[in-house]
Amino acid sequence: MQMNEIDYGRARPIDGYGPGFFRVAGEVHRGPQIVTADAVAPWAGIEDRESLVALAGQVDVLFLGTGAEIAPVPAALREALEAAGVGVEPMPTPSACRTYNVLLSEGRRVAAALIPV
Repeated sequence: MQMNEIDYGRARPIDGYGPGFFRVAGEVHRGPQIVTADAVAPWAGIEDRESLVALAGQVDVLFLGTGAEIAPVPAALREALEAAGVGVEPMPTPSACRTYNVLLSEGRRVAAALIPV
């Protein structure tokens, strides 16, 4: 099997995660985070719709990492994101991190809103 190293360019991949933290582009961030190709920002959690809606125009899809287990997106959050033109995909946080990195490596306009495991 041939292995290819991924080049993210200037984008910020998620290098790792653990109990209560994420490592993004080599830096450790504690608590819930919003990760985009350009930035990492603390996130107040699922109730903080405004921070996610503010991604409109910058990203096409948002991966919502819901912690160790998958959880549904609250209807009000889904409606607000869809009205802003942002697709949302809920999944367990480990899956959201991996999926974000794959699409980021393809140059896609993605973001991840992550609740720690």
